[in-house]
Amino acid sequence: MRLPGSRYQEHGWEHVRKLLGHCSLQALAHGAPARLLEPSAREAQLGGYVDSVADLLRHCGQPQRAAASGNSYGDSVLELAASLVCELQARPADWLAFCAAVAAEFDKTGAFWEREGGEAILRKKVNDMYAVLRDKVDADNYQAACGRLCSPNKMYAYRMLDTAYGDIARIFAAWREHLPQVEAILGRTIGAEPIETRQLSSILGCRAEWVLRWSESRERFGAGPGPLHTRSKRFASLKDNADKIGAMLREIGEYEQLSANHDNDWRADAGEAALWLDDLARVLADSEQAASGESDQILAPDEERFDDPEQPSAPDAPEPAWSTRAMAVSLPPGYMLSARAAQQNGSWSVLMMAEDSLPVRLAVYLKILGAFDDSYPAEWLDPATGELPTMLQRAGLDRLSLPTLRKRRDAAIARLHGAARP
Repeated sequence: MRLPGSRYQEHGWEHVRKLLGHCSLQALAHGAPARLLEPSAREAQLGGYVDSVADLLRHCGQPQRAAASGNSYGDSVLELAASLVCELQARPADWLAFCAAVAAEFDKTGAFWEREGGEAILRKKVNDMYAVLRDKVDADNYQAACGRLCSPNKMYAYRMLDTAYGDIARIFAAWREHLPQVEAILGRTIGAEPIETRQLSSILGCRAEWVLRWSESRERFGAGPGPLHTRSKRFASLKDNADKIGAMLREIGEYEQLSANHDNDWRADAGEAALWLDDLARVLADSEQAASGESDQILAPDEERFDDPEQPSAPDAPEPAWSTRAMAVSLPPGYMLSARAAQQNGSWSVLMMAEDSLPVRLAVYLKILGAFDDSYPAEWLDPATGELPTMLQRAGLDRLSLPTLRKRRDAAIARLHGAARP
């Protein structure tokens, strides 16, 4: 889930939480929890805890988890974890609440951290501390980003609605297996596939009444009480308030749509500036050589970036050349051979783009359908991302500059549109 200013509400949070829990247990080892029992000493312990966790993060023994993507804005798990630890330093009330929770557990069960299973109890309390803190941080940043009031509890409510949408979408996708619950959510008897299962392509298509009926139906279908049908007062303002639920669903959906950049070129164009500088340097060098009579050929930045007659950009480039190019852009050596074999050679689009190289054809599909589509053969996808190769990778495969690849892509799209007109 994305909201203005938020950084901790997306897929990477679980990894951030686990990394902070891992480092916190090391920072609180060797009897450190016992020092938190004395109220007068708790605040003084905060600085030492923050320094210790920050140092452990810097020398993290889980590099893959630390380097993983933490959100869609480009923050890594390590960056998000380090930022949240710094926020804790500035918000001692959350640390004091954690210390009080440790002390309360000690009053009930004694030195639980020294017993088997005690580590899990301590980790849970650390997790709770950071779960509260992340919503406070994101709520404050939301207010700063859009000027609207937002409490940590409201941030939690946004997340609950996003989760509700995800569960409803899952149930709708398998509507045959969940027919009684789909009927309960839609509020009618179903005799065939309901149109709503196809219309629910994003959270913008999720209706408030569905969320209310979904929450009401959960206990009946074995998932426990729904969040809007418990005794908890956390979502009291949303219970039976379809208008407010609808407004919050729209806000999530509209911002995700606004920030998603569905042209997808923002990823594909990574490094474009560097390529333009390379082109500029090459053109200037060729110009100097031409001025001194050493060269009679100057290529403009908008033309072919590479001039290697043994590695043409035409569709019939030799297999060793494709393998070399594929490895140069972090694709498997046999990528082009497999990708070409997976084409439907008799299809209309392939026939219309017969004169275009495969990288140009894939650029067309990226522009029209996006980085991933169910119609794409697995052989077309980059194994590292599960999506089509980026524009930068395709430019490297075809030995073209990005502007030239775009021109060829756009020309191919124009031909397709022209041929499709009656």
